[in-house]
Amino acid sequence: MAKKKVTSRPAAQPAVKKKWSGHKTAPKSRARKALKSKGRVSKAKPASKARPKQTIAISHHREEDFKADGLRTYAKYRDLGIKDATHGLAQAHVIRLQGPCNPAEVSKLHYHDVEFQMVYVLKGWVKTYMEGQGETLMREGSAWTQPPRIKHLIMDYSDDVELLEVILPADFKTVELAG
Repeated sequence: MAKKKVTSRPAAQPAVKKKWSGHKTAPKSRARKALKSKGRVSKAKPASKARPKQTIAISHHREEDFKADGLRTYAKYRDLGIKDATHGLAQAHVIRLQGPCNPAEVSKLHYHDVEFQMVYVLKGWVKTYMEGQGETLMREGSAWTQPPRIKHLIMDYSDDVELLEVILPADFKTVELAG
């Protein structure tokens, strides 16, 4: 059997040379420009309100910043200054649920009329119920989002639990449901 002679081409040479046909194709962008200039009207987005410029928010841990002035009577909140810095776009706070847990007080089915809600467990643990998810035990380092208007409740928590909560928008309505 005869051996085939294998030849290689230098790397700089293309494998196939295209022949020039003398016909030039117009770029697509010219065609699009021509269509737009023939009276086609593009739908412009409605003018949206410009948000005020956000500012920097810095919050250092101070025990005296934990206040019992939030949504839950069994919790203390440390506001992180996000609401003012974002002109109400969002809020963030550290929550300390006061122990021991009293299920008669805390286990009330409710939802928040929000666009976004995220919770991160900084310390301790919390047992929650969320519609479609069921019961979940969240420990230090756990995080979860709660879709808008999802029905949920707190079932139990450790005496030392601390949560970081971020909500959009800063001002929202909470609706308690009959259990």
